[in-house]
Amino acid sequence: MRSIDAATVHAALPYGKLIPHLRAAFRAGGEVPVRSHYHIAAPKEGIGAGGAGGTLLLMPAWQPGRHVGIKAVSVYPDNAKVGLPSVTGAYLLLDARTGLPKAVIDGVALTLRRTGCASALAADYLARRDARHLLMIGAGSLAPHLIRAHCAVRSYTRIEIWNRNRARAEEAAAKLTDLNAAIAVIDDLEAAIRVADTISCATLSRQPLVLGEWLKPGTHVDLVGGFTPEMREADDATLTRGSVWVDSREGALKEAGDLVVPLKHGLLRPEDVRGDLFALCRADAYARRDDREITVFKSVGLALEDLAAAELVVQGLTA
Repeated sequence: MRSIDAATVHAALPYGKLIPHLRAAFRAGGEVPVRSHYHIAAPKEGIGAGGAGGTLLLMPAWQPGRHVGIKAVSVYPDNAKVGLPSVTGAYLLLDARTGLPKAVIDGVALTLRRTGCASALAADYLARRDARHLLMIGAGSLAPHLIRAHCAVRSYTRIEIWNRNRARAEEAAAKLTDLNAAIAVIDDLEAAIRVADTISCATLSRQPLVLGEWLKPGTHVDLVGGFTPEMREADDATLTRGSVWVDSREGALKEAGDLVVPLKHGLLRPEDVRGDLFALCRADAYARRDDREITVFKSVGLALEDLAAAELVVQGLTA
């Protein structure tokens, strides 16, 4: 059984290679149970004492005759206070014919790559073809990967980054100087939202950061960070003004606060969600109705994406 580290994962999954591989995976499909959530209470003493505790996520997926994959992810928001990553994890890839393990893969690197590329895959169908201005809300470890993945499907000439902690936004911007675009750290979030063509949001916010009244016609909104019913990155108006798409209906309609809250209040109906990544990839057609339509993609993360990415990593090592 191979043990594959983060550097190897990143090298094996360039954005331009992983995006079409994910497209093929969504066309083919697979068995993808809804992931399991477990809350881990904060300790009484030491690191994390008195904090929010953590969340353990277990995400299985398989394709008969090919592979079985299980990702175990821990999310501890308070880790940032002590200089530790908020999200960690590992991925176990098995042979679906025998059940024998083939590889243990760095789960954080795998998640960063596949999450960025899943958003870019959706944007390839939903963002305006002439989109040139990208706004990134949040400056965590995922932000540079989302930006680079979005740049793999659209030719952005201006990239803006906003974060509550400006220093972290500046750190993220410093990692992107090789891109052929003007990169700026901004403080006025409302002003930036009002002019952006594409907005990607990856935070652990519990209060909406994107307000629907600020969106100009034609904007594509990519909501990535919220993965529990208590988390909100966009307000109700964003969801009601926009045409809503998700990575998977089953997961997003149950787990994402951006959808759960307006659904609960009757502002959004399940049938208002136009489709998911399976539908987008199988139709393989530009899904935007016109250049004034606001489109919203909400992802909560899908185990099929991890499985596809893990297969690509292992294929690269055995080729």
